[in-house]
Amino acid sequence: MVDEVSGTGAEHIRRLRLRWVHLLLGGALLMPYFLLTTVVISIAVPGADPLRQPGWQLAAYVLSLPPAAATALLPLTRTLESTAARALCRTPGGELTTAPATSWAARRRTAVWFTLHLGLGAPVSGATLAIPPAAAVLTAMPFSRELRESRWQWHWNTPDTALWTAPATAAALLAALVAAVWAAGALLARCAPALLGPAPADRLAAAEARAAALAARDRIARELHDSVGHALSAVALQAGAARTVLGLDPEFVRRALTAIEETARHTTGELDTVLGMLREDGGTPSRTPAGPTLAELGALLERTRAGGTPVTLTTGPGPWWETPELLPEAVSREAYRIVQEGLSNALRHAGRAPVTLSLTLRDEELLITMENPLHPRSGPHRNRPGGGTGLRGTAERAAALGGRAQAGPQDGNWRLTVHLPLGGER
Repeated sequence: MVDEVSGTGAEHIRRLRLRWVHLLLGGALLMPYFLLTTVVISIAVPGADPLRQPGWQLAAYVLSLPPAAATALLPLTRTLESTAARALCRTPGGELTTAPATSWAARRRTAVWFTLHLGLGAPVSGATLAIPPAAAVLTAMPFSRELRESRWQWHWNTPDTALWTAPATAAALLAALVAAVWAAGALLARCAPALLGPAPADRLAAAEARAAALAARDRIARELHDSVGHALSAVALQAGAARTVLGLDPEFVRRALTAIEETARHTTGELDTVLGMLREDGGTPSRTPAGPTLAELGALLERTRAGGTPVTLTTGPGPWWETPELLPEAVSREAYRIVQEGLSNALRHAGRAPVTLSLTLRDEELLITMENPLHPRSGPHRNRPGGGTGLRGTAERAAALGGRAQAGPQDGNWRLTVHLPLGGER
């Protein structure tokens, strides 16, 4: 219990000391404005002496605050003040924003904080410079005749004054200074979250940034799932088929091993691209990774067929399939990934059952249809642990372009139907 109390007391002392430094910093920041104001007053008002006359000193102090508030409208002021307040002021709660103040509402709040910081810091700095020396003199007065007889000690140079009151007055002055520092520091700490915390515009920008980061992470997750997931499914099927006919059909085994090699090499390149983006953007990618498009669909189908899965492709109408690069890049890229995921599902759930793929361009949209027989033992709803993300990713890809996706059993087959508008935005 004693340790807890002492620890708490030590923390209070440390907090008071840091806030005292923070207030002294405010007084130092006000000094240029104060000196400039004293010069202006001395020129504008004949006979005024702001450095010696208390009334003009107070006027210079008050008049120096508006220029300080005006300079606090600069965006970087919030960054500097928030950093100092976070390190020294020890706010009791809330978060401080260290980003530059971009909106005028945030700048005005920063100006209020800056004025409060400098306005409280200046008298605290003056008292810190004046009171400790005065307290030292008062404490030493009972032991020094020179101090008692000096004209500076106007109250204690009379015979009827008790000398013990001088040290008591010194202690009272020091206690008042500490109390003033504690009150000013507590006030600043209380006001810091409200004046230096995030404004509504900052909260909205932060929420938008988080939403963008989450959306980018979802896109990366879909890219990894579709590319790596398809590769693993294809490699597993090809290796299993090659093992089955290892001593019976060497030519098939050679084709399967070649397909495994090409699939691994192709997927490694895609994986390097995605991971490179993650490293480049600090783990929060802000753009969709450039992936394969329908121009590379033929190679994907050949690798799938090499594993023993028949894939029939039909396209129409018109000659658009001969130049698929004429499609919008986002549509072509997402269409490739959707077909890739559909093939992965077919390999995963139906083995080497035949797959029918149809790509139709009509009414300003690309229609993708894939069918494969249902697995005779699994039925339409067989899922592996952690599965189900592929179909959800397909739906998200279609929705991102303003399209739609449907999947389910139909007439003994599993059918995937996706509509992708050609004018979809990504």
